[in-house]
Order: sequence, then C-alpha cells, then structure tokens
Amino acid sequence: MSWKVAVTSADGVLINQHFGHAKWFFIYNLEPDGSFALLEKRDTAPWCSEENHERDSPGASLGIAAAISDCTAVLTARIGPPAQKKLELAGISVYEQPDSIANALPKLAAYYGKSQAAKL
Repeated sequence: MSWKVAVTSADGVLINQHFGHAKWFFIYNLEPDGSFALLEKRDTAPWCSEENHERDSPGASLGIAAAISDCTAVLTARIGPPAQKKLELAGISVYEQPDSIANALPKLAAYYGKSQAAKL
C-alpha cells in the first residue's frame, strides 16, 4: 500500500513553506519501504490572503481541500490551527517537518509502517 503526500515547498527540495502561504503542492507517491516519486506539482490559491494571515478565506480553503483531497498526509514547515483542523476533519494527516523532502518522506513511511504494524 502506498500513500500520496502533499508537500509545501518553494523549491521542490526543502519543506520550507508555511501551509497558508503555499501557492502549490508537490504531490509524491510514498512506498512503505521509504522510496518515493514525484507525481506532480499542483497549483492552488494560498490559504491566507495578503491582508489576512489569521483566517482562511472560504474559497481558498475549499480550493486547497479539493486540490489535496486524494492525499493521505501533508508535510509542511508550519501550519495554523484552523487549517490543520480542517485538513484533519477531511481525513488528511498533518505533519510540521521543516526538513529536506528526501529526508522527511522516508521518515514518514517508517512512521506509517510502525503505526500499521501496531494495529495488527
């Protein structure tokens, strides 16, 4: 079983974007052995507007939710509580992991592997 993971990154190398400021997501397919492959880069409207950094706009939150609805998780540098709650209610796990994508994805696979083994 593999997982789709959305990553907030300005450069496709580091997890260095605040979730609310992300204009796109890098979507990866993550395998249980920690290997991963970039599937696509999805454009989206940022969750936070220029004028308002504390609250999400309804249009932006719906756009982001739709853009990553097929993902199991989001890796991001930072995320605010309202956005995190909306994602988790949609069944998308949220992990703040300011790291390189190459380091973070295998760690997530190991975590998911341990979580699934504990359920057995």
